[in-house]
Amino acid sequence: MITLDGNYGEGGGALVRTALALSALTGQEFKVTNIRAGRNDAGLKAQHLTAIKALKELCRAETNDVQMGSTELWFKPGKIKKGIYDADIGTAGSITLLLQALILPSIFAPGKVTFNITGGTCGKWQASVDYLQNILLPHLHRFVEKIEIKIMKRGYYPKGQGLIRLEISPRFNIHKYESFSALRDELPFKVPKIMLLEQGKLEHIRGIVNASSELQEKDVGDRIKNAALGGLKHYGVSVNIRVEYAKAESIGGEVLVWGIFSVHGKVDYDNPILLAGDALVEPLKSSEEIGKKAAGELKKQIDAGAAVDYHLADQLIQFMGLLPGSQMKAGEVSKHTQTNMYVVEKFLPVGFKSQKNIISVEEKE
Repeated sequence: MITLDGNYGEGGGALVRTALALSALTGQEFKVTNIRAGRNDAGLKAQHLTAIKALKELCRAETNDVQMGSTELWFKPGKIKKGIYDADIGTAGSITLLLQALILPSIFAPGKVTFNITGGTCGKWQASVDYLQNILLPHLHRFVEKIEIKIMKRGYYPKGQGLIRLEISPRFNIHKYESFSALRDELPFKVPKIMLLEQGKLEHIRGIVNASSELQEKDVGDRIKNAALGGLKHYGVSVNIRVEYAKAESIGGEVLVWGIFSVHGKVDYDNPILLAGDALVEPLKSSEEIGKKAAGELKKQIDAGAAVDYHLADQLIQFMGLLPGSQMKAGEVSKHTQTNMYVVEKFLPVGFKSQKNIISVEEKE
């Protein structure tokens, strides 16, 4: 059995989510102790419990008896299934963080997998569903016939109750292979490596401001948009930011802006260079501050010479582990990213190296 120290690295929930994903895919049992020991509210939270429950359905997994605050988890996966799965985090807990545990095994299911998930669509210390839709998923098309997320309802802190539908039509059926190792041996011959080293030339900037309908009367969305435009106009490229108001259980919102880059005169759809900046709509912060912050976050990633931003760097690690020889240049190598490298190396026969913010992965000899 694989054993993990939940206090490794940033000591947060990323370790649990990544371990769940890799365990479900590889069929390897694991045990983790000291879960989220680096946090004031140690132990499992609602989105972790929802992920465990969903994986029990998706791959017939067995676990010890876990609940809110549990600091130890034992997880034994079974076979991955196709199907439609509903999950309700029950709070404004992050939908995207939950999906970090579910997407990897689902893209190798024996048929279409659909998740209907209720929870928070954006919030602190997480990438939003808009980020997932526009920045992460374009990198995962290499593995699947189709992967698409639809935002059915917005969910803001504290009540959440947002709803998304994620549909995955796999390209590879894990059950057609003798073992996970046989699938893994074939992937590098059929799937392009993740190669994200050169930022290239900025071609366009896109963006979305989403806000609860109560904020429309004061033009909050448009004011955020205009502030972001002001912070980005010096790049001299087209900037297109749309504003969307939605009925939600709580007042809130977010702005996400992202740059699309070309390398050697073309946008690479296998390895798209997409850098993003975001900011939450929060009490006591003016619309102008929020728009400027998102623009500033994007500028920071561009100025760092990055080919992936810090959110994407940690999210791609588990997928890089399946494609030895992959490389990416991050704006910074966060503790989340380091933690995910540690977990992937426990489940897969690969080793990661990080030098001058360039992360590479190679097969272990």
